[in-house]
Amino acid sequence: MVHFCFSSSSSMIMIVGLLVVLAHLKGSSSTHLSTDFYDKSCPTVFSIVKSVVKSAVMEEKRMGASLLRLHFHDCFVQGCDASILLDDTPTFKGEKTAGGNNNSVRGYEVIDHIKSKVEAVCPGIVSCADIVTIAARDSVVFLGGPNWKVTVGRRDSKTASLEAANSGVLPGPDSNLSTLIQKFQDQGLSPTDLVALSGTHTIGKARCVVFRERIYNDTIIDASFAKKRQRRCPRNSGLGDDNFAPLDNKTPKIFDTAYFKNLIAKKGLLHSDQVLYDGGSTDSLVELYSKSPESFNKDLVVAMIKMGDISPLTGSNGEIRKNCRKPN
Repeated sequence: MVHFCFSSSSSMIMIVGLLVVLAHLKGSSSTHLSTDFYDKSCPTVFSIVKSVVKSAVMEEKRMGASLLRLHFHDCFVQGCDASILLDDTPTFKGEKTAGGNNNSVRGYEVIDHIKSKVEAVCPGIVSCADIVTIAARDSVVFLGGPNWKVTVGRRDSKTASLEAANSGVLPGPDSNLSTLIQKFQDQGLSPTDLVALSGTHTIGKARCVVFRERIYNDTIIDASFAKKRQRRCPRNSGLGDDNFAPLDNKTPKIFDTAYFKNLIAKKGLLHSDQVLYDGGSTDSLVELYSKSPESFNKDLVVAMIKMGDISPLTGSNGEIRKNCRKPN
């Protein structure tokens, strides 16, 4: 959803301006998506997703962060098309074993559960891609974050790309600020979107193997924070690799703005978090969000909607999978 504010100039200027803005929304097909897409064909889809996600998050708070991350990792590789859900077969390698996904992305079983419940009521109607998108929104809401209307109408891809998932389109935990900005711009997302979406690290955890380099060798880190994290993440590779630490060391189970306060205190868990506040162009946004939850929530909603609009399959493209793990 994009809001435009026009002056009293001629309608021709207004139309040209609108076309220019739309031309810069890379991959966005929001005109093909709508909030009422399933109103007649499957009116209960939102309530079904909400119910399953609520149960999953209540059982394990971390699952909310996992479902949100699943959406992010899907959309950044060939668009929001549920390609990440496809299982490997003897003749096909999907995205699940890519470097940024393997032993990291989770929540697949929750999506399966939602899909089975939706199929029982509305067979062959709702895409797995839409389920992933709705589940991400519901996860944010159940953990205390903002609500928004999800546009739907995406269709599922018939294939996935391990090569694309491994190509570096997904930003890594050691990324510097210029790399992060570029990778997000490649997806039609602005630096403001980058900082707002990074704020979702107010929930979730990361493994020692992901942040080890930062807590032992990074220079932009609070010494006491580094020592605390080193207790469960030994310097030697292989020791404690799978030990977890919260991305937000203050309120890791609540969707709030503590993440940004951590960055100001040099207590970001990942290098790619901390570079958002290190004397660069995004410092002012981090400071704003740390003081104003309203500003963060507003910008996050815009960013989440834009991310959900990355290159969706619509119309006759793709398919509606019966099983999210394999093509029909």
